[in-house]
Amino acid sequence: MQTSAYVSDALPGETMDAVVIGGGAAGLNGALMLARSRRSVVVIDSGMPRNAPAKAMHGFIVLDSMPPTEILERGREQVRQYGGRVVVGEVASAKPAVPSADGDLRFTITLADGRTITARRVLVATGLRDVLPDVPGIAEHWGHSVVHCPYCHGWEVRDEPLGVLATGPASIHHALLFRQLTDDLVYFSRGTALDENTRARFAARGIRIVDIPVEEVVKADDGGVAGVRLADGAFMARRFLAVATQMRARTEGLDGLKLPLEDLPDGMGRRFASGMAGTTEVPGVWVAGNATDLTAQVGASAAAGALAGSHINALLATADTDAALAAAQSGTATA
Repeated sequence: MQTSAYVSDALPGETMDAVVIGGGAAGLNGALMLARSRRSVVVIDSGMPRNAPAKAMHGFIVLDSMPPTEILERGREQVRQYGGRVVVGEVASAKPAVPSADGDLRFTITLADGRTITARRVLVATGLRDVLPDVPGIAEHWGHSVVHCPYCHGWEVRDEPLGVLATGPASIHHALLFRQLTDDLVYFSRGTALDENTRARFAARGIRIVDIPVEEVVKADDGGVAGVRLADGAFMARRFLAVATQMRARTEGLDGLKLPLEDLPDGMGRRFASGMAGTTEVPGVWVAGNATDLTAQVGASAAAGALAGSHINALLATADTDAALAAAQSGTATA
């Protein structure tokens, strides 16, 4: 459910040009582009952004170090400034498009509380969910002392005793990236395979390898991470841990759209398949942000949303012109 209180606009009764499912950077920027093009647009925001645990967002020029909640609050205000609406709610179902009397598309989106909205086009910007390894203690430190992205959190953990909890092949490169940030790095293999070449490369970079299974993450007196407890009972002090999570697009309530999903290599995760500007195989539906680009940071997600929004507007302009021409020709024939 929503974790931060903010004003929810009333759900419009009329058919909208576009509905944006997801109120993060991608969704809000897509809605902004549409609203500035004088399109009627509504954002459905569940209030569950991926970066909610983080104190600050990094890697986006000008907005670096700003709290994620403040960025989203400003984004909502800016969408509303141009006539867009932001509605708090969760999507329960999305019906596939049906042709309207004018030959255009109509999608019906139903929220968990029973409210419905009809729109000509849909932008899916639901983001993703991080699947954490099943190690006691990880979840409670997620986003604080347990991090995943060297670009989002790396500067903040620089020069600290750091441990990488391996989850699969992607963790090898993950370790090399975090090694750039600290000289004190331990790689906990957790049963994942490491060939001799990789072990030699780690040794050359001063990355220590621990093959003994990790039993739990131990909490420090200050609330952060103290280290990890190994299966043999030994304790290894670490101040921060890095985990390459499995990332899965949020798909709840969207089955009816029949959007194709695809698995990424090395167990990285599962995403909505998309093409140029977020187009999909489903006519009238676009996807942007982490729902289709699992590794995109805030800036890249916002840019993808803007591109998708402008593409939706362009095709709506064509549809409007087609409808106007058909009406004009029909009027001429009747006369």
